[in-house]
Amino acid sequence: MKHDIRKVRNIGISAHIDSGKTTLTERILYYTNRIHAIHDVKGKDGVGATMDSMELEKERGITIASAATFCQWNNHEINIIDTPGHVDFTIEVERSLRVLDGAILVLCAVGGVQSQSITVDQQMKRYEVPCVAFVNKCDRSGANPLRVVAKLKEKLGHNAVAMQLPIGLEADFEGVIDLVKMKALYFDGDNGEKIREEPIPDHLVDDALEKREELLDAASMFSDDLMEAVLEEGDIDPELILSAVRAGTLTRQITPVFMGSAYKNKAVQPLLDAVVDLLPCPLDVKNEALDTSDDERPVVLEADESKPLVALAFKLEDGQYGQLTYLRVYQGKLAKGDTVINVRNGKKIKIGRVVRMHADQMEDIPAIYAGYIGALFGVDCASGDTFVSPGLSLTMTSMFVPEPVISLAIVPKDNKSQINMSKALNRFSKEDPTFRTYMDEETNETIIEGMGELHLEVYVERMRREYNAEVTTGQPRVAYRETITRRAEFNYTHKKQTGGAGQFGRIAGYLEPVTDEEFVFDNRITGGAIPTQFIPACEKGFRQCLAKGPMIEYPVTGVRVVIDDGAAHSVDSSEMAFQAAARGAFLEAYPKAAPVIHEPIMKVVVETPTEFQGAVMGSLNQRRGIIVGTQDEGVSCAIEAQVPLAEMFGYSTALRSLTQGKAQFTMEFAHYKQVPQSVAEELKKKKAEEKKHVA
Repeated sequence: MKHDIRKVRNIGISAHIDSGKTTLTERILYYTNRIHAIHDVKGKDGVGATMDSMELEKERGITIASAATFCQWNNHEINIIDTPGHVDFTIEVERSLRVLDGAILVLCAVGGVQSQSITVDQQMKRYEVPCVAFVNKCDRSGANPLRVVAKLKEKLGHNAVAMQLPIGLEADFEGVIDLVKMKALYFDGDNGEKIREEPIPDHLVDDALEKREELLDAASMFSDDLMEAVLEEGDIDPELILSAVRAGTLTRQITPVFMGSAYKNKAVQPLLDAVVDLLPCPLDVKNEALDTSDDERPVVLEADESKPLVALAFKLEDGQYGQLTYLRVYQGKLAKGDTVINVRNGKKIKIGRVVRMHADQMEDIPAIYAGYIGALFGVDCASGDTFVSPGLSLTMTSMFVPEPVISLAIVPKDNKSQINMSKALNRFSKEDPTFRTYMDEETNETIIEGMGELHLEVYVERMRREYNAEVTTGQPRVAYRETITRRAEFNYTHKKQTGGAGQFGRIAGYLEPVTDEEFVFDNRITGGAIPTQFIPACEKGFRQCLAKGPMIEYPVTGVRVVIDDGAAHSVDSSEMAFQAAARGAFLEAYPKAAPVIHEPIMKVVVETPTEFQGAVMGSLNQRRGIIVGTQDEGVSCAIEAQVPLAEMFGYSTALRSLTQGKAQFTMEFAHYKQVPQSVAEELKKKKAEEKKHVA
C-alpha cells in the first residue's frame, strides 16, 4: 500500500452526552463502506452501534471506552476515535485528544453548547486541536442551529462561521445549503446515500447570500487572493474559499460549522468532505517530545519515516489474544520484527503482530508509518508510554491525569471471585490511570478509587460480567484531606534504654502550611547537630506520618517541615532512632498547628426544564451547594453549582424524582475546600466509633 501522509486525517469526535457522537460515527462508517448496515445506539435490533462493542455500552446506550477505527473517503485515510461524553471518563477524552490532529465537535441543535461541550473545548485548547463543529439533531423539535453558532461565539469564544444553512427545521428538515458552492443539497435513498444538488429554494436565497457574505468576510482574513477576488465581485472559485477557511481552521482562528441530522442520515457526507478539506494532516501539526537526557528540552518531531522511531501508546485493551496496545507513530516507522525501547523503564521490546483496528475487528499490516495510528499485540506496557528506536531518549509529554476523588470498598464473595477480582483490578488500573486500587491494612478491604460514582459503578459491573467476579460494595467514601493552618514548633527527643545499644535522637524545628505543594522538607541543620547520614531518615519519618493524619486518618497535604536543630549520640543514634524521633516530633506539633479537614468540591451542572428550576436549586442548597449561576436556554435552563462530593451520593435518583426524570446533570472535580465545623465534628465522631468497632 502506497502511503501519502498528506492524505491522512487523525480525528476525534467529541461532545456533550447524548449529542449523537456514536450515531454520527456509525453513519460515517456506513458511507465510507466500512459497514453495510446501520445499527442504532439504543440497540433495538439487539446489535448496538459498531463502536460500542462493550455489552454495558449497548445496554446503557453510552460510550465508555473510546473506540478506534479507520475508513477511506475520496482517497483519504481517516482514523476516527469516538470518545465518551460522560465526565467520569474524562481520561478517555484527554488520551484521545493527545494523539489526534483534528476533531469534530458535535453539538445538539436543541441543547447547544452544554456543560460538557465546555469541558471538551478546554481539553482541545490544552492540546491546540483544530476543530470543525457539527450541529446535529436538526430534525428535533426546538432545533435552532443558528442559535448554536451564536452560542459557540459567546460561550466558547470561537470565531464560528456557518458553512451551511438548514433547509427547513424540526420535522421539515430536508437538507442543507452549501454556502461555498451556493447549491442546495438533498439526501435521497433509503439511507441518504444519494446526494442530489439543486438550485437554492427561492425563499432562502437572501438568507444564503447574507450568510455567504459573513463566510467570505471571515475567510478573506486568511488569504490575500480571496480578498482580491471578493473585491472584484466576480465568480469566486470554491477551492479558493476552502483553502482560506482551512488556513483559519488550522490555527484555531476559525471554527467552520456544519449542520445535519446523523440519525436521519442527512448531511453526513459534506461533513466528511470538510474533514478532508479543512482538518490538518499529520504534517500540519507540530508535535514535540522531551529529551530526557538533556533536562527535558523540547525536540520537534518530523513525520518522516526514515527518521528514528518515536511513538506513543495512548490506550490499552485486553483482547481475547492478550493485551492490545493502541499507538500513534509520530516519527519513523514501526514494523514487524523491530526492536524498540520503552522509555519509561528502559526495557527492550520486540514487535510481533502489527494490526489496524476497526472497533473490535482487526487486520494485520506490515508496519505503522509516521502519522498513522495502529495497534500492537502482546507488548507489556502502560498507558502513556513512549516507544523509541534504541539510542534515543525522547518521551512524549505525559498526559494530564487528575487525582481520584471517590473511593469504594469491595469484598469478593468467595475464593474464586477473589482471584478473578484481582485479575480485573490489575487490568483496569493499567488501562485507566484515573482508576486506582489498594488494600486498606486496618480493615483488610480492597479499596477502589476513581473520578465519580458512574466511573466506579461501570468498573464493578465490568468485573461481574467480564471476569465473573461476584463482589459486594461498601458505602462510597470521599477522599478527604487534612492540612494545617498555622505554624507550630517541635522539639522532640526520642530515647530508649533497654540492655545493649539504646536509641537516641533529638529533632527540633517547626511545621508550617504551604500552598500548591503536598509536602516540603527543608533541612536547615548547621554545624552537624544531626549527622548528615541521618537526615534522610528524618525525612522518611515525617513522610510516614502523612499517609494518615492524626485527626481522621486521611492523607495530610500542604505541610512544610523545617528542621533547624537536634542532637545525636555517638553510639545510640541510628536511622531507626531518627525516624522514630521525626514521628514523635510530628505528632507533638500537629495538634498545635490548628489542623483542619478539606473535602473535594465538585462543579455540578444540572440541565432541567424551567418549571423545575426552583426545586432543583432548592435540592442543591440542601446539599450544601453554592449556586454559581443559571442560564436560560429557552425551554430548559442550566444551573451551575459547587457542591461537596460527600453530599452528591444518590443525587441522580433524587433529581429524577424531583423533575419527573426530565433533568440530567454532570459533575467534575473543581477543588478542595475546608469543611464547616459541624461536618468536621461529625467526621471525627464517626472515626472514633469506627475505631471502637475495630478494637
